[in-house]
Amino acid sequence: METAMATTPADGAYRTTERTVPTRASERASYDRDLVHSILDGAYVCHLGFVRDGAPVVLPTLYGRVGDRLYVHGSTGSRPLRMAGRDEPGLEVCLTVTHVDGLVLARSAFHHSVNYRSVMVHGTARQVADPEEKRTALDALVDHVVPGRSYDSRQANARELAATAVLRLDLDEVSAKCRTGGPSDDPEDRSLPHWTGVVPLTHGYGTPIPANDLDPTVAMPDYLSVL
Repeated sequence: METAMATTPADGAYRTTERTVPTRASERASYDRDLVHSILDGAYVCHLGFVRDGAPVVLPTLYGRVGDRLYVHGSTGSRPLRMAGRDEPGLEVCLTVTHVDGLVLARSAFHHSVNYRSVMVHGTARQVADPEEKRTALDALVDHVVPGRSYDSRQANARELAATAVLRLDLDEVSAKCRTGGPSDDPEDRSLPHWTGVVPLTHGYGTPIPANDLDPTVAMPDYLSVL
C-alpha cells in the first residue's frame, strides 16, 4: 500500500515507505535488493504475521523466493490460506526472516546485544490460482531447503496439488536491518573488570543420514555432498 512518505527507489534498491523505515536504529536499515535477497536465501524459516478474529497470529513456516516474490504454502483448509482465498481480496501480512550471527557481551547488562541480519516484508498475500505458477512456487519451496531437490523427487500429483494452497507475497514494501561489530559500552564502564566481546554463532550441516528403507544401491546425490 502506497503511503505519503514513499520514496522512489535507487537502482538496485527497494522503495522506502512509512512501514519500512524503522523508528529505532534507522541507520541499520537497508533497502539494497541484493542484501535483502541474500538474507532471505540464507534462511529456512520465516514468521508470517496476520490478524485473525481481531487478534494477532504469527506462524513459523517454510518459504521460497522467485525473483521479487515470496511463496508460502499450506493445507487448503488452513486459516490464513482460506483468508487469502481466490475469492477474497487478499490477506494483509507482515513476514520476517532473521539470522543471529553473534552474541554481543558488553560490560554492562544494558548494552548486551546480538549481531543479526533480518528482513521484514509488508504486503497483501494472495492465493496462487495459475497452475503453472503454483508448480513453480512449490519447486521453489523445495529447492529453497536443498537446491536441486525438486528435480530429484516425485512431483506433486493431482490429489496433492488439490490439497495444497500457495500464497504469493510480492517484495514491494521490504527492508533489511543488520547489526555488526562489538559492544557499545559507555565510557565510564570501560575500566570495569568484566570480559567483553562477541561470541560468533555459526551454522553447519551434519552428515546426511539415509532412511532405514533406502535401497543401498541409491547413492547420495551430489547436491547433498556440497552442503
